[in-house]
Amino acid sequence: MKITRLFLAAAAVSTAAIALATSVAQAQTKTVAITAIVEHPALDATRDGVVDALKAAGFTPGQNLKVDYQSAQGNPATAAQIARQFVGARPDVIVPISTPSAQAVAASTRDIPVVFTAVTDPVGAQLVKSMDKPGGNITGVSDMAPVGEHVALIREIVPSVKRVGVLYNPGEPNSVSLVKALKEEAAKAGLIVTEATATKSADAQQAARSLVGKVDAVYIPLDNTVVSALESVIAVGQQAKLPIFSADTDSVARGTVASIGFDYRQVGRQTGEVVARVLKGEKPGDIPAIHAKGTDLFVNPKSAAAMGVTIPAAVTQRATKVVGQ
Repeated sequence: MKITRLFLAAAAVSTAAIALATSVAQAQTKTVAITAIVEHPALDATRDGVVDALKAAGFTPGQNLKVDYQSAQGNPATAAQIARQFVGARPDVIVPISTPSAQAVAASTRDIPVVFTAVTDPVGAQLVKSMDKPGGNITGVSDMAPVGEHVALIREIVPSVKRVGVLYNPGEPNSVSLVKALKEEAAKAGLIVTEATATKSADAQQAARSLVGKVDAVYIPLDNTVVSALESVIAVGQQAKLPIFSADTDSVARGTVASIGFDYRQVGRQTGEVVARVLKGEKPGDIPAIHAKGTDLFVNPKSAAAMGVTIPAAVTQRATKVVGQ
C-alpha cells in the first residue's frame, strides 16, 4: 500500500513537472505571423531570409519559434482577411511582405508589433510617420529601388532608347512611387515615359502588347501584380523584339534583360534582425525603419538576344550574376 501511494505520489509529481515544463516551453515559444500579397521569387526569398535571421538570433522553428505564413494570392480582400485573422491570433510579431499586405495589417492593429518588409515607400504608404522615427507599433525595411541606376542601365544596353514604357498596377502604392521616380529620372536623361496599366495579373500581357510600337524598352517596377504574370510579358517582348527590364533581380532569371537590385533573401535577413529585436523586447516605434542594403547587377544575355539586343561586354563583365546562358 505504501509503495502504491509512493508510486502515485511520484507519478503525480512527475506529471506536474512535465506540465510545468510544457507550460514554460510554451511561454518561451514566440509566434511570428508572416504574410505576402502574392507568391513570387522575390517575396518568397524575403520570407526565407526572415526565418534565416531569426534562427541566427536564437529563434528556431519547431523549438522556441512558431512561424505562420499565409499568401493573399494577389487579392487585396484576402490580404485584409489574413490581417484580421492574424490579429485575432495575437502573435508576438506580424511581418507583412509588400505594401498591400503591410497596409492591410497596419489597418487591422494598433498594438501588435508589426515589422514590414519589401515596401517601396513606407512614408508615402502611410505606414510610418518618418523613417527615423516610425512611432506606434510599426517599423520595417524599405526596398526602394535604385531607379536612377536602372535608367542608366537601360541606356547603356539600348543606346538608341528614346521612349521607355512602364507596366504597372496603379492600385499598388509602391508601384505608383516607383513610376513617379522613373519619370523624374527619365526626364533627367531626356527620355519619354509611356504608361501601361494592369489592375490584375490576367491583364498584364495585353497591357504589354499596348506598348509595342510605342516604346523602345519596357521597365517593370516592383509591382506584385505584373511580376506574378511576368512570363506572359516576356513572351510579348520576345515576339515584338522589345527589351524588358525589371526593378528586381529575381525577374532576370525569369527572362528580363537585366536589373540592378537587391538580394531579397538578404533583405529578408535584414528584416529578421529587426524582428528579433522586437521579440527580445524593443518597441517597433522606437526602431528606425531602414532602407535595404546592397545592390546586385544581374544580366540575361540569352533573353536579351531573344528581344533583339546585345548586352555590352562591359556590362556583363561587372555583373554580379550572368543567367540564361
